[in-house]
Amino acid sequence: MPLRVIFMGTPEFSVPTLRAITEAGHVVPAVYTQPPRAAGRRGLELTPSPIQREAERLGIEVRTPVSLKGEAEQAAFRAVEADVAIVVAYGLLLPKPVLGAPRLGCLNGHASLLPRWRGAAPIQRAIMAGDSETGMMVMRMEEGLDTGPVAMVEKLVIGPDMTAGDLHDRLMETGAALIVEALARLENDALTFTTQAMSGVTYARKIDKSETRVDWTRPAAEVHNHIRGLSPFPGAWSETEIGGRMERLKLLRSTLSEGLPLSEDLGESGGILDDRLTVACGVGAIRLVEVQRAGGKPAAAREFLRGAKIEKGMKFK
Repeated sequence: MPLRVIFMGTPEFSVPTLRAITEAGHVVPAVYTQPPRAAGRRGLELTPSPIQREAERLGIEVRTPVSLKGEAEQAAFRAVEADVAIVVAYGLLLPKPVLGAPRLGCLNGHASLLPRWRGAAPIQRAIMAGDSETGMMVMRMEEGLDTGPVAMVEKLVIGPDMTAGDLHDRLMETGAALIVEALARLENDALTFTTQAMSGVTYARKIDKSETRVDWTRPAAEVHNHIRGLSPFPGAWSETEIGGRMERLKLLRSTLSEGLPLSEDLGESGGILDDRLTVACGVGAIRLVEVQRAGGKPAAAREFLRGAKIEKGMKFK
């Protein structure tokens, strides 16, 4: 028998899961998402979240509370009489009365291998830390931050040049399938949970703009992980001289330089070593593969170099 599911999510990452739940035949009487936010160049136009747009396309009621702490909102949540709530990147904390309202509780689709990378930015933090694998987990929600017992896990390898955007897209599809399987097991009273390990806990704090500038004095592997972990958003950046003036470039893709030792000093940090955008780091070097000028579109390095004279001996700062 199909379950009655409240869905709670906000960004594009959540959309495949909502779509998959409805396609599996479950009833979704209400979707909760973040309120429309100011967007556009002047920040004056209110833009609904990707989940709101998808829910409206599916003809599902959309609710956009700024908080779930008030009694009125909690009563409205209970009145849906859901069997379960599914939460995927919603963005609001669920207080205890909300967590306890659905008959079968609240399940969260989380993009890490818990207890590693609890919190807001697990995809970016895993890549920035140089992790070789991550995954999606389905867990029962508790009042703590991503502390609940885990029911299902699907692991994914993080490729050496994979960006946060690449990993995001793979995980969101993996997560959708995993949630649908979890609901099928829940229907049959066959979803079992395992308490998270007490050791190995790390926290994926939200990315701050102060972290986005590249520090070329760090080892090449760390610089590479920093660039790909912040791509495409918010994007790592650095400055160099183009056409006689300093210009900021967003660095979207890189790779560890071929044929150059990673453990040796190859010159001044940030120095450009050749005509292929190979850049010296504290030790070792990386090669920039894709960049973006301010106000421009992402461009492959060779395409970018056709319109920007950047030569060996110049420097990124």
